[in-house]
Amino acid sequence: MNVYDFAMKMETDAEAFYRKISAESAVEGIGKIFLDLAADEQKHYAIFSEMKAKGGPAAMEDSQALERARNVFEGMLKDKAKLGPVKGDLEAYRFALKLEAKGGRFYEEMAEKEKDLKTQKLLRKVAQEEFKHFTIIQNVYDFVNAPNQYLAWGEFSNVEEFRNFGREVD
Repeated sequence: MNVYDFAMKMETDAEAFYRKISAESAVEGIGKIFLDLAADEQKHYAIFSEMKAKGGPAAMEDSQALERARNVFEGMLKDKAKLGPVKGDLEAYRFALKLEAKGGRFYEEMAEKEKDLKTQKLLRKVAQEEFKHFTIIQNVYDFVNAPNQYLAWGEFSNVEEFRNFGREVD
């Protein structure tokens, strides 16, 4: 398998994975974020397909996924009543983080080995988008995982007992 085929397979797998997460999301906004990521992966596939066919770099538009994700989060935080219970598959998000990190590193390594400056630039741009995707997914993960990180004040109800531990109490 050549490097273009490998890159196209990575992008196809990522797109399918993000569409699956989107379909399974209980929160519309999070579903939209993963649809945007899937669309970006589809765009990356088209770039590598064109590069393979032409034997050289293709043109690529900047991704708007990060800005749209930011808007979704702002909207969700403003209207928490519509949010409902957030039940995300944290393991899936962790897998997506690994996928994006691996993809970004792969494209950076390809750029390092590439001799054509235009192709190098394109590969670095795709790598940057993969790292932006990583940031988006990290934010989704943090948002969904926040209830698991919550520490209620009630859990500190025994602080006074702890302070007196080992002391003689009258």
